[in-house]
Amino acid sequence: MSRFTNKVALVTGGSRGIGAAIVRRLTQEGAAVAFTYVSSTAKAEALATELTQQGLRVLALQADSADSGAVTAAVEQVAATFGRVDILVNNAGISSNKPFEEYTLTEFRQLLAVHVEAPFVAAQAALPHMVAGGRIITIGSNLAERVPTANATLYATTKAALLGFTKGLARDVGARRITVNLIQPGPIDTDMNPADSPYSDWLRAQMAIPEFGQGADIASLTAWVASEEGRFVTGSILTIDGGMNS
Repeated sequence: MSRFTNKVALVTGGSRGIGAAIVRRLTQEGAAVAFTYVSSTAKAEALATELTQQGLRVLALQADSADSGAVTAAVEQVAATFGRVDILVNNAGISSNKPFEEYTLTEFRQLLAVHVEAPFVAAQAALPHMVAGGRIITIGSNLAERVPTANATLYATTKAALLGFTKGLARDVGARRITVNLIQPGPIDTDMNPADSPYSDWLRAQMAIPEFGQGADIASLTAWVASEEGRFVTGSILTIDGGMNS
């Protein structure tokens, strides 16, 4: 398929897990894709090499999503390299799971910076380089709407903020024919949440389909939302969690 021929995409946090699956899917469907990473240099280089050897267009950029200046610089570099930004996928995220009383204000601000501030900064930087048909897609979490266990308060709080961000921004840019959507994965088999972790059986027991999803599942939904087929979907919250929130 070549749904994204002549399209330019930026995926934050794209060196591994869900992000890497999205990078693979968009490049394989014809897009020129830049992705950011923080410390997974070897994985980023391996992914870029893998796709380049297939004749696909990819650019790896080291940029910490907790650093607003780095996020802005990454967007500007993509626009300078490829001429514009058609698809922005705010995927970068960090995990957090411990008793509420043990969190520090520094940790709270770190989660806010990566999960909320970075999508805001990236979108604001990308919009001047985005024309009609542009897509802003954020990868959130099903925990934004249902928290079935303890120790996830701050993570759920920052992911829930993305609902308002998505709905508000969709109104702000809708007249420009740019869509804004939020994808909320549930348990996905990644190195951050492996299907063989000590908690995986408990997670499967919460789901209507008792199995972990794959990064490719999220990539497929992301590609659909980013495509022309998804042109009339905006301000939407798309939960893909095997029925965990049902």
